[in-house]
Amino acid sequence: MGDDEIFDAVVVGGGPSGATAADDLARQGYKVALLDKAGRIKPCGGAIPPRLLRDFDIPDELLVAKVRTARIIAPSAREVDMPIDGGFVGMVDRDVFDEYLRARAAGAGAARHTGSFERITREGDGIATVHYRPKHDGSETEATQEGLQSLRARVVIGADGARSKVAKAEVPGGENVKCVFAYHEIVNYADDPNSAFDGARCDVYYQGGLSPDFYAWIFPHGHTASVGTGSMRKGFGLREATAALRGKVGLDTATTVRKEGAPIPLKPLKRWDNGRDVVLAGDAAGVVAPASGEGIYYAMLGGRLAADAAMAFLATGDARALAGARKTFMRAHGRVFWILGIMQAFWYKNDKRRERFVSMCDDPDVQRLTWQAYMNKELVRADPLAHAKIFFKDVAHLLGLVKAS
Repeated sequence: MGDDEIFDAVVVGGGPSGATAADDLARQGYKVALLDKAGRIKPCGGAIPPRLLRDFDIPDELLVAKVRTARIIAPSAREVDMPIDGGFVGMVDRDVFDEYLRARAAGAGAARHTGSFERITREGDGIATVHYRPKHDGSETEATQEGLQSLRARVVIGADGARSKVAKAEVPGGENVKCVFAYHEIVNYADDPNSAFDGARCDVYYQGGLSPDFYAWIFPHGHTASVGTGSMRKGFGLREATAALRGKVGLDTATTVRKEGAPIPLKPLKRWDNGRDVVLAGDAAGVVAPASGEGIYYAMLGGRLAADAAMAFLATGDARALAGARKTFMRAHGRVFWILGIMQAFWYKNDKRRERFVSMCDDPDVQRLTWQAYMNKELVRADPLAHAKIFFKDVAHLLGLVKAS
């Protein structure tokens, strides 16, 4: 590849967001390079809504499980089941799912490159040059000028995850990402005779001992399960809490397949572009839902919107088009993120409030509207009476007028 070759776009990061952006651009005839670090699996429960399957043409065979019920466990150990009436939560293994998306982008024409992003420079012609440290045979080259390779592009999409190096270097405020630190272990529960875990159910623990400000989880993945927890509190023992959860449910002797940990952003950045030639997507832009930590759908949507903004920029040369990605996303989902942020800040504060939150989840109206909103990724406005009922019940729980059990 010659040094003078110029791509229309270089996408940094090959997760769901970056792979989606590269795929969309390539299918529209743009010359695209997809740079991925490789060898990294994000700690993730792997939940995706049915709308994702429709919007992004994901084959059903990528699902390793279809969850029909969520079980919410309170600090008192009270259990509330939330059945999904007429729907499901799809579960994917991120190593298989992400590679499928990258391969699909390559099949559409995106050129795959493996390595770690280092920096962006610009020469006299103003074209961005993405410098990266290549990875060969499982080992990266030294981070010297001689060891770096480069890709030139008219626009760069930064989809390199939480703590994005692209965001930090190129976008004002890109280093200020509010994160939950998540850790999980993939375990083979099928070979553990002591486990009573249900492979068609998600278990979510709202207990301060397992997470002081978020939640812990067990999500099914076919013959394996993701067992983990998250917290924003520095010093909280994520590994110890995960071990405690495994012991609590009889998964302590199950075979551990792998262990992973990483920060997960919980608030969209105020700006996703540099006003010149860079736009962010996915975790790099902070688009993981507060309270739930759900990110795959929002990552893929963010990648699509970043691709749309990049195409508008390439067509017009007007860098203001890059801001369209954030504007479109926040117009569609900003209100939901705001509501979830408030919910997390209030209900997850202590075990007394967590107990009341679980009690509220026992309400049929709450369950129905929650699942409708989740599966379709939009607020449900067709049932104002149900919303009014939930509002008054919520106020009653806030004031302690309703018993928690």
